[in-house]
Amino acid sequence: MSAKGLLIDYQWCTGCHSCEVACQMEHGLPPDQHGIVVNQVGPWQLPDGSWQFDNIPSPTRQCDLCAARTAKAELPTCVHHCQAKCMRYGDLEELAANLATSPHQVLFSL
Repeated sequence: MSAKGLLIDYQWCTGCHSCEVACQMEHGLPPDQHGIVVNQVGPWQLPDGSWQFDNIPSPTRQCDLCAARTAKAELPTCVHHCQAKCMRYGDLEELAANLATSPHQVLFSL
């Protein structure tokens, strides 16, 4: 079995937090705990006049990539419920090959 992971293209993340809420509901987590959390970076102006403002979903130690769901060939709940469709689940090697397509991506292996 190949290693799995999450590829997140945070250029498109709107910061809606639907991944956080879906994870909490799926796993019965209390309001102060998350399997994935959306971190806001910025806003601040960069030297070139553009702005730094990103929302970056990050899995926590509680994330197991929804092992019960993926065992049934379902997507992790955060990926399934991502409204911006900026999250992908799959084989690490295949996901890593996509990193060159956009400079605003992060790859998580759990």
